[in-house]
Amino acid sequence: MKVANIGFFKGMNRKMSIISMLLIFIVVFLTGYFPEKSYMYLKNSKEFLNPFLEWYYVILVAFLLFLMIWLGMGRYKNVRLGSDVEQPEFTFFSWVSMLFAAGTGVGILFWSVAQPIIQFQDNPFTGSDMNAQSAILGMSLSYFHWGLNGWAIFSFIAITMAYFSYRHDYPLTIRSALYPILGKRTDSILGDLVDILAVFGTIFGIATTLGLGVEQMDAGLNHVLNIDTTLTLQLSVMAVIMFIATASVASGVSKGVKLISEGNFWLSIFVLVFLLVYGPTQYLIGVTVEATGFYIQNIIRFTFHTNVTHDSDWQTTWTVFFWGWWIAWSPFVGMFIARISRGRTFGEFVAGVLLTPTLITIVWIGLFGGTALYEELFMGKDITTAVNTDVSASLFIMLDNMEIGFISEIISFLMIALIATYLITSANAGTLVITTILASGSISPPTMHRVFWGIILTLLTGVLIIAGGLETLQSAVITAALPFSFIMIIMIIGLLKSLSLEDTPVRSGNEQISVREPWILDKNVGEEGTLIDELNPDIKKIEEPEYK
Repeated sequence: MKVANIGFFKGMNRKMSIISMLLIFIVVFLTGYFPEKSYMYLKNSKEFLNPFLEWYYVILVAFLLFLMIWLGMGRYKNVRLGSDVEQPEFTFFSWVSMLFAAGTGVGILFWSVAQPIIQFQDNPFTGSDMNAQSAILGMSLSYFHWGLNGWAIFSFIAITMAYFSYRHDYPLTIRSALYPILGKRTDSILGDLVDILAVFGTIFGIATTLGLGVEQMDAGLNHVLNIDTTLTLQLSVMAVIMFIATASVASGVSKGVKLISEGNFWLSIFVLVFLLVYGPTQYLIGVTVEATGFYIQNIIRFTFHTNVTHDSDWQTTWTVFFWGWWIAWSPFVGMFIARISRGRTFGEFVAGVLLTPTLITIVWIGLFGGTALYEELFMGKDITTAVNTDVSASLFIMLDNMEIGFISEIISFLMIALIATYLITSANAGTLVITTILASGSISPPTMHRVFWGIILTLLTGVLIIAGGLETLQSAVITAALPFSFIMIIMIIGLLKSLSLEDTPVRSGNEQISVREPWILDKNVGEEGTLIDELNPDIKKIEEPEYK
């Protein structure tokens, strides 16, 4: 994959960059100039796709969950993302801090109070009976949408990209996973199309995340400082966030991104400890434990629920939206996780990326959502009405209902700061990933283009907010995720085909050489690729290509 040597696109793939820019500018123009028509188009697209997505996303995400468990515990658990002697670049704490902050930090802040309350009011398993059992189920369904299934999507994209990049020396791009299938043709227009789809999905996934976070920040400013929530305020907040995010991503992963991620991780821990101490401690521990057990017992049931009777819109409102959101997020979060995961084995990777964030999520939703449910069930606080009126403000209303005086205002200010830092980490991770893809996998894309794509991302988020807010954002991300989901299926085939060579002896003359040693596919030698053993440089090729 060639990059330009001179001009504005120096260090970038000129063709892919121009096509991506044109597509995004067209979307920005049409959405901003025709907001009502854009809203109706996205809404109609979502309604048209929903019957298909209700079962298609279910099957795809279920398969990815089982695949990741197998990769982490099965025959390939000791395969390392890099050479067999390579060690991780980041400490475990820094690693987890960055992947969680870039992955679900903003979304989980937005939904941690609102979603358990909404699921408590109505769900397809207990109906609209608002009792203690419904509270447990509401928490479990929230775990389901933020837990193992979603992180299986992220971890699959990440482990696939890291495997081909660090173990096989391919560029850190989505297309690299297609070499076992397409061979040399991966460097053609087909590979460009794959990476452009990844950029497109990434842009809409980040825009949705930023839009939700900005709405919640505005609600917090209105609730705490009594500042009227207006479109101008939302756009202003977003511009400030994106300015800081772009500045931090320009400084690199090991500096700005790492420091902000660790900072908001420590702030998150402080807030959780505060809720546990000042909230209904015994209830919070009990409801978290019981809801976790219920989630584990019913994860298969939840995973394969498809709303086959079509007696409600719960499946499309929640599961289809969340799986689409995770898939749209996956190129940028997956690449970002891959970028910080070099040197880890499959087993370490799956334990870290699949299990650790899920455990953090369970604790987070358990304490935030559990506090809100306690207020509804035992304190006589009508938080359900507050959630139904304004989802964005539910977090701050819950803090007020704790009746701890001025301390709740202090914590509300901290929550606004926490939302801002999670927005920054999500935005700068996404900007870094977009430019990495368009720079043909370079881990240090040009600073000018990181800034440029930060501006583009700001414009897109702004016009989507103008076009209709939350519903438009949800419709956009579901629609944008579908094309990339087809790429994911091809990536599954490519990864499994490549992994099958890890244990396959390759015959060269009278010798047998194990390909478990570090090896690469040399796309420049043959149409289908040639096997090269890095530890045995005298062995230049095998008699027959492995990829037919």
